[in-house]
Amino acid sequence: MATMKKYYADFLEFVKTKHAGQPEFHQAVEEVVISLIPCLEQNPIYLKEKILERIVEPDRIYIFRVPWTDDKGEIHVNRGYRVEFNNAIGPYKGGLRFHPTVNLSVLKFLGFEQIFKNSLTTLPMGGGKGGSDFDPTGKSDSEVMRFCQSFMNELFKYIGANIDVPAGDIGVGGREIGYLFGQFKKLTNSFEGVLTGKGLNWGGSLIRPEATGYGVVYFAQEMLKTKGTDFKGKRVAVSGFGNVAWGAVAKVNHLGGKVVTISGPDGFILDEDGIKDEKWEYMLELRASNKNIVEPYAKKFKKAKFFKGQRPWGVKVDVCLPCATQNELNEKDAKEIVKNKVMVVCEGANMPCTPEAIELFLKNKIMYAPGKASNAGGVACSGLEMTQNSIRLSWTAQEVDQKLHDIMINIHNTCLKTAEKYGHKGNYMVGANIAGFEKVAKAMIEQGLV
Repeated sequence: MATMKKYYADFLEFVKTKHAGQPEFHQAVEEVVISLIPCLEQNPIYLKEKILERIVEPDRIYIFRVPWTDDKGEIHVNRGYRVEFNNAIGPYKGGLRFHPTVNLSVLKFLGFEQIFKNSLTTLPMGGGKGGSDFDPTGKSDSEVMRFCQSFMNELFKYIGANIDVPAGDIGVGGREIGYLFGQFKKLTNSFEGVLTGKGLNWGGSLIRPEATGYGVVYFAQEMLKTKGTDFKGKRVAVSGFGNVAWGAVAKVNHLGGKVVTISGPDGFILDEDGIKDEKWEYMLELRASNKNIVEPYAKKFKKAKFFKGQRPWGVKVDVCLPCATQNELNEKDAKEIVKNKVMVVCEGANMPCTPEAIELFLKNKIMYAPGKASNAGGVACSGLEMTQNSIRLSWTAQEVDQKLHDIMINIHNTCLKTAEKYGHKGNYMVGANIAGFEKVAKAMIEQGLV
């Protein structure tokens, strides 16, 4: 054990030195590697084959200039990225994020997480991520279209249905996917499933926009079942108000729970009557308004309260679903969650809980699920879209939803089974990281040193 701890410390130092100035990536690697210690102790072949050293190094990274003009004819230049991390079990698969905070560290953390998330789905997909520091907020459709076309003018060289299949993420919804796909089709003179999240009339899958949120709730439902209960009658705090939060709110309502919060960069909404029916639909209007704020919700629904500049984690609930962005739930928030005796924290965003918050959850026996397991529903549905594109068929919403539900139940059970196998019964983080890692590691060994 002492030898493994030294290896762990030396390895993290190696990563921080080689990938200097990338704190989000360091955080993602550290969270995975510390969970892998019992697996590495029992399987020294992974150390011999230098799997960790190989898996933290992306296969390739593309960085490119994206020039575009606004509606006034003024020229702007943004930076575009695509990180192709690992394709041991399938083509690179991961979203595109358009947001001012996008940089190489953020995309490497997301791409690294995507390797294990995609592995857990059991679908043949590798890990990748991409995007730009372009901010679509407040831009006209024409401006977004020109940016997307310029972005794809470079990206098209590196992607394909059997090579790399991007999807949407923060700032990239159906509108952006449409513009990106149209330009790819124009440049390549081909119609293929190279992007997921497409429109239903041209290769998209039913329930794809809701899939991540649905999957989070399906996973949390399985967690609750281990305690002999479910969502019926439970109070739920959700952060965010985009597609993930929207899908989560809808599915919690469907399963009999009551969502009392949503949030945005401006603060959070507390609605004691529950966010349902027309309120759920209004979340789509908020997102479509392109203003990136939730305060209008409280103005429209008078009984709701708006808390400016605050996060919803101090509200007394049974289940917390952080669905906004990375590191949105910190140690201070976690202390509030512990004080309120929350049963479950299930991540809908990628790495929304800080390491200090996770440590508190585990120490206080709060069931905690990492995003690479619990928010895998989005990429799982993307994988189902890829399958439908390949066979030139479309499944009904019920068929897709059932397949998604089955996948999330399987991921949940795999996490628990793997955690118990390696001596960490009930620890979803350990189970998810080891299960996702082992499938990829074995594939890398079997395919040789490439």
